[in-house]
Amino acid sequence: MPPSRFTLQGIGVSEKELTGLFLGHARALRGYLAKRLADPQLAADLVQESFLRLAEQQRQGKVEHCAGYLYQIARNLLVDHLRQQARRNTHSVPPEALTGLEDPSACVELLAMAEQQRQSLRHAMASLPPRTREVLRLNRLEGLTHAEVACKLEISDSSVQKHLAKGLAIIMQRLQ
Repeated sequence: MPPSRFTLQGIGVSEKELTGLFLGHARALRGYLAKRLADPQLAADLVQESFLRLAEQQRQGKVEHCAGYLYQIARNLLVDHLRQQARRNTHSVPPEALTGLEDPSACVELLAMAEQQRQSLRHAMASLPPRTREVLRLNRLEGLTHAEVACKLEISDSSVQKHLAKGLAIIMQRLQ
């Protein structure tokens, strides 16, 4: 009986050639998978599955570069396995470990309070005289130094300091 043949883009690939691919790549492929899985037995299973899928594709005549395709199959099988493992992973946690977690409703309250504070700060900033508001914006929000603010607004360094002091006092008073 002649050796079995698979069609590979019009080229015949014998069982012997498939065996050659297995001998040439199985060990490296197993090492690649075992390194990522930390389970040599599972890696060996995935290598076998990779070669089975390669053989199936060769029968259908769809494979051009066998070695590259083989590694792509193995990589896809690895990703599929890791995804399934992550879905199945349901470690139970002792109740003591959950005591440090915050109540989700408390987070909503904190977010609402923070938004309220931002709103109050916006109103306080809006109530400042324009020059004072600009000095505060440049110094506190954009991070410019007193000298840089003075240069940009063409005022003295001491004026910058006075506007900052005045603006911060007004804001603190409004926020309290």
